[in-house]
Amino acid sequence: MNFLSEKIDTYAISHSEDEPTLLKELSKETWQKVLNPAMLSAHYQGRLLSLLSKLVRPKSILELGTYTGYSALCLAEGLTNDGVLHTIDHNEELFDIQRKYFNKSVFAKQIKQYIGKALDIIPTIKSNYDLVFIDADKKNYVNYFHMIIDNMNKGGIIVSDNVLWYGKVAEPVDPKDEDTKALVAYNTLLKNDSRIETVLLPIRDGLTISRVK
Repeated sequence: MNFLSEKIDTYAISHSEDEPTLLKELSKETWQKVLNPAMLSAHYQGRLLSLLSKLVRPKSILELGTYTGYSALCLAEGLTNDGVLHTIDHNEELFDIQRKYFNKSVFAKQIKQYIGKALDIIPTIKSNYDLVFIDADKKNYVNYFHMIIDNMNKGGIIVSDNVLWYGKVAEPVDPKDEDTKALVAYNTLLKNDSRIETVLLPIRDGLTISRVK
């Protein structure tokens, strides 16, 4: 979902950094061959992720929710020369397309893929993080936060996607809507946790940037 008018959205994209050719190819193949292609981070959000990563210059990145690898490649653009990006997804059917495009990039040796449940895999990765991108199972956002916060380096950034959830978080919540309830709780947590400072941006379906104090 996009909360801006199509005209304003198009203007913003046209006056932002161009989408790299490799990512255009990945986007095209995703829309042609993969279910739910709207899950792709896409041009505008991808350039924002790239810019944030370049500002942070992370040595270690954790991504929860790889999908076809678009956002991972954007985040990898800011890695230090010896940096590593750990990316986790539960869908093993997407592994090959991810690897195909990772191998086409200059970051092939810096990206480590994991297949399975993030809550099981995160504890096995022995690392502190400069940048974390949360874009997986919405019901577990709060759990992900608690699992990674003590492994964040000072000044590190946590980026959380889909936090507006089609605008549902600002409306009365259906008691049966577990995803919306979870995101409302998560947004409240980010606002109130004294270890971070947070800004929620109404970009696409909502993107929160939280800095560890």
